[in-house]
Amino acid sequence: MASASSYPRCQSLASYLIPSASTTWPRRTSRFLTASNFRPPLRRLLNTGGTSGGPFSPLLPPSPASLGAPRPARSYRRTAKWTRRVLILSAVFGTGYLIDRQLYASGIARSLQTFGTGLLVAADYKINFRPKPLPIIGSKAGIPELHRRSAERLFDLLRHNGGLYLKIGQAIAMQSAVLPPEFQKMFARMFDDAPQDEWEAVEKVIREDFGGRSVEEVFGVSFAGVEGKGVMERTARASASVAQVHWARLPDGREVAVKIQKPAIRKQIKWDLWAFKVVMRVYTWWFDLPMYSMVPFVTERLMLETDFVNEAKNSQVMRQLVNEEPSLRGRVYVPPVYEELSSPRVLTTEWIEGVRFNDKEGMTRPWRGGYGNYSMGIHGEKLPSPNMAELRRKIQENPNLQSLKPERTDWKGHRGTGGLGLSAKDVMQTMIDLFSAQIFQFGVIHCDPHPGNLFVRRLPNGKPELVLIDHGLYVYMSDKFRHDYGRFWKALMTFDNKEISEIAEGWGVKGAEMFASATLMRPYEGGDKKMQKELLKVMENKTASERSYEMQRKMKQGIRDMLQDEDKWPKELIFISRNMRIVQANNAFMGSPVNRIKIMGEWASRSLFQDKNLPWRERVTNAWKHFLFKGVIFLSDVVFWFFRLKQLLGYGKGMEDEVEERLREAAKDFGIELQHDVFAG
Repeated sequence: MASASSYPRCQSLASYLIPSASTTWPRRTSRFLTASNFRPPLRRLLNTGGTSGGPFSPLLPPSPASLGAPRPARSYRRTAKWTRRVLILSAVFGTGYLIDRQLYASGIARSLQTFGTGLLVAADYKINFRPKPLPIIGSKAGIPELHRRSAERLFDLLRHNGGLYLKIGQAIAMQSAVLPPEFQKMFARMFDDAPQDEWEAVEKVIREDFGGRSVEEVFGVSFAGVEGKGVMERTARASASVAQVHWARLPDGREVAVKIQKPAIRKQIKWDLWAFKVVMRVYTWWFDLPMYSMVPFVTERLMLETDFVNEAKNSQVMRQLVNEEPSLRGRVYVPPVYEELSSPRVLTTEWIEGVRFNDKEGMTRPWRGGYGNYSMGIHGEKLPSPNMAELRRKIQENPNLQSLKPERTDWKGHRGTGGLGLSAKDVMQTMIDLFSAQIFQFGVIHCDPHPGNLFVRRLPNGKPELVLIDHGLYVYMSDKFRHDYGRFWKALMTFDNKEISEIAEGWGVKGAEMFASATLMRPYEGGDKKMQKELLKVMENKTASERSYEMQRKMKQGIRDMLQDEDKWPKELIFISRNMRIVQANNAFMGSPVNRIKIMGEWASRSLFQDKNLPWRERVTNAWKHFLFKGVIFLSDVVFWFFRLKQLLGYGKGMEDEVEERLREAAKDFGIELQHDVFAG
């Protein structure tokens, strides 16, 4: 290896740039230093031994000893561990979210939101439901504010989740008259139309239910205006919480309503009903109310409502019962179901042309359709065919045309101001006859008779024809229960308190008087009013907040009394009372033109001697009692006509409104505040 002395010697860069004191400058110096006299060529310095004559000393790194003791590298183990945890959790939750969204239509997320809201409302009531609110945030306004924020939380949850949650919300709204006024006002908006799904979702459901066949193949329609094919609207004519309805005209000329279930319902229903059961179980335990025993029956009915095969069966049963009942045949119409075009999630029925029940002016304004004429489609007559050539031309010009169905409004006159020219009394008489027959004679009850499910048409004799649709929510009564319910109603009309108590005890009901008022939906006048007297005594010298607390505490006790023996209590009463409450609201909407209580009482009494399952001796006895009963309820007619005369003279409201007002006053004695009509808002 070469020695250090063998390398070329050069001046170090530092000594070159900064001259030392012994440096000898050249003689030829100028007054000022310049680059030429300060810096010799670098190449020459590098190639020679330099001016100092010293040995070459290259730039070397410092020795390890001069650097001190080594320090360990900084560790990031804790940060790395938390980073891994965050990444794993993000992956798990992200995967869970995608699975929930794709497989269960966000059913798990909806359930978690339900649990959160339910626990929040329950905790709020547990803490703040007291005569004197605690000094914490949100409780300063007392019990009314507690009801308001709880109603708002529940309403937002039900509207946001949609689907079956809307059905549950509408069920609450129908019974909201027995809830605090804050709930009544909030839940009145539950009857607004639900948003409709896109056409792609409709096509997907039809393909899945009909073995992969397209809409065109199943219904024989064309969206391009092909000759010989039918037509169908892609935009829904109506949209509800569970399904939406499209109009179509089949190749054979039949006009049909195609009811298609929203695809998310099938994925969500089990999660939604499970969440409902869990919340009700917690509330039953937390608030000590006997409610959970009713939940399995309610959830079973809701599950059946999403099965269109079951709805088709209900529709066919009701159609046959109505056609076999002489007093209803020709007055009530149930559209037929086309089974070959139906499935568990698709229901195809006859299209109905008529006026919806909530259009009071459309029913009662003068008829402009000409003498002797009547509504199209009565008794199932085929509707007049539209101009199909013109319709196909429009489709070819605009394949995305939304409205294809002819409007058919000639009966309104050229100014469009006409109506069906029907009597409100005739319409309501038909309606109450129908639902009374269902309860007391058929034992098969349509439990959702709200105005959207009722159409009215004009018959040639100027009388109404009532059309009943949407047969998903039904209850079937046993013969024994139907017979006992008829006896109970007859006893209510004749103030037979012994019979009322006997039947109520057989149903596991302790508070017979409160139960009687709830059944009649008006104050029961035949009792001793013991409960009201006790409450009035307790509420003496109480503040407004304390009275409100005592009233609602008493209501809680009343519910316990009504449901004392949960095993005996007939679960069908939940939906029967729903039916009767809606019918009462319909009568009030029309101005109370008929005596609803009297009509139902007559049907109850008549059913006891027309029941073919009873021995003939008992039927004869019941027939004689029915004759006597007709004389007793004459008094009910006197009361009705008293209110009717006051209404016609402008000095009062209809009977249903007057009864509702009296019920409000009497309900306060039970701890209940009634505020508004069920369909208000």
